[in-house]
Amino acid sequence: MNTGESSLKKRQEVLGDFDIEHYEIVRRWACAEDGSNIPISIVYRKDLVKLDGTDPLLLYGYGSYEVVNEPSFRGESLSLLNRGIVFAIAHIRGGGEMGRKWYDDGKLFKKKNTFTDFICSAEYLLANKFGAKEKLCIHGRSAGGLLIGAVLTMKPDLFRCAIAEVAFVDVLTTMLDSSIPLTTAEYEEWGNPNIKDYYTYIKSYSPVDNVQARSYPDTLITGGLHDPRVGYWEPAKFVAKLREFKTDDNLLLLKCDMGAGHFSKSGRFDKLKEVAFVYAFILKSLGIVNCGDTISS
Repeated sequence: MNTGESSLKKRQEVLGDFDIEHYEIVRRWACAEDGSNIPISIVYRKDLVKLDGTDPLLLYGYGSYEVVNEPSFRGESLSLLNRGIVFAIAHIRGGGEMGRKWYDDGKLFKKKNTFTDFICSAEYLLANKFGAKEKLCIHGRSAGGLLIGAVLTMKPDLFRCAIAEVAFVDVLTTMLDSSIPLTTAEYEEWGNPNIKDYYTYIKSYSPVDNVQARSYPDTLITGGLHDPRVGYWEPAKFVAKLREFKTDDNLLLLKCDMGAGHFSKSGRFDKLKEVAFVYAFILKSLGIVNCGDTISS
């Protein structure tokens, strides 16, 4: 503490031909609609990206429950980085990255800040040549799945590919059903739709209630049959409505795991298979691999 010097005590082992010097990590700030500065963490492989506005880009977000979505090392991400994909995390409001006010400004009647922050982050990355619009993929799970569903209904033409895992996309119906164990405790986060003003506000962004006849990007929605937090019928209902209204021929897949709950299957390798499935969808959508190719890190 006196000198400010740090020393490396332990580093996670990475198998294979891995050199940390190949990768660059940067922090940028996007401007929200109301002028707030949104931090974005970005990582890419220096020798594979051009940063000229032509690279594929994957943007991840969550933005709820005051969760601090810290950028941490994930070995499986190397599978994307080593294929020249730029990976970014938008630390949007509703999370806790910038303190309590950051959370308060992304809940209840300010929940839409979460979604517009994410859109502004995507537009910032495109404007600053971290990726190409026709190669922009977005990803979130649980309340992050709500985020993906909401921005899909708000600005579907901005994205090439979207993944919403165990997606909380039927917000209004779920929050009106007090027999679901978590509903009443969630009033603090989303509001009580039995009160008219909350009903109207939640309905204005709940993805299932805002699907329109238009084109949507390649989309993967997942659920778990035994999920106690997000009922499997929510992603199923959202996909059914998208199938009814969408006017394009883009991919739309529903994957419901018949043995998993909210946090996917147990076991290290089963979890990696789920990650591989999501990555395969991204790579397929981007045209980086074909259906018959093997996905490996």
